[in-house]
Amino acid sequence: MGRERGCCGSGAGEPGRLPADSEKIVEKVRERYGRIADGGACGCGPAGELATALAIGYAKGDLADLPAGANLGLGCGAPVEALDPRPGETVLDLGSGAGMDALLAARGVGPAGRVIGVDMTPSMIEKARAHAAAAGLPHVEFREGRLERLPVESASVDAVTSNCVINLVPAKAAVFREIARVLKPGGRLVISDIVLDGRLPEAVGRDLLAYVGCVAGAMERDEYFRGVRDAGLGEIRILRDVDFLATGACVLPDDLLASLAREGVTPRDFEGKVRSVTFRAVKPA
Repeated sequence: MGRERGCCGSGAGEPGRLPADSEKIVEKVRERYGRIADGGACGCGPAGELATALAIGYAKGDLADLPAGANLGLGCGAPVEALDPRPGETVLDLGSGAGMDALLAARGVGPAGRVIGVDMTPSMIEKARAHAAAAGLPHVEFREGRLERLPVESASVDAVTSNCVINLVPAKAAVFREIARVLKPGGRLVISDIVLDGRLPEAVGRDLLAYVGCVAGAMERDEYFRGVRDAGLGEIRILRDVDFLATGACVLPDDLLASLAREGVTPRDFEGKVRSVTFRAVKPA
């Protein structure tokens, strides 16, 4: 189960305790994704970015025409296909990274539509803008910002997507409220994310590598979807629900496993609990 680089591209550095301050956690996440952007492909899956993307649900044909470097192998699902972007719509991609899902959404909305990607990491924004330019997609734009305070006007978006990012945000309820704010009445979202079926050992929740590797920051399923409902988003439907570690797309890094082993945590403590879920919800009209 272990590997030098792992879940969502974990090669994050030395193991350490998770900061108590949520803003420090955010800074650590930004720092780590900045390193991934600056270093190019993350190679987080067992056989590289293409194999990882295929393992989490992308179609090979959808990936073939993407600019080199747009696929960093960072997701845990393939939400854009289920989002079904339509001509003329405005689509918002939360945590847009190097721009892969935004570029895929642009095919659906066409030149009469618009795609907005929001990411808090400047080097990712730079990468994504370069990829949109290389793909000849002037109707795709990328904005620097936080998901808890989206730089997007209220009721201006037809559809929202996100891929394995909300689990990294300490204030998840605020993200769901922001999604509800920016969606038009009747607007929809399709999100892929990590949720937990059962509690992980306490040591996992304290580990920085586990957090930036999409494990410790994940919420238990009931609490996660309570946040979605409390934000006023309804008609929740689970489209895909798999054991993320069993897909082979996510490999817990050796440095994380070694750090946790010192506290008595083994790979068996994760079995069946780390779920990759793609779900759909709607803002009431």
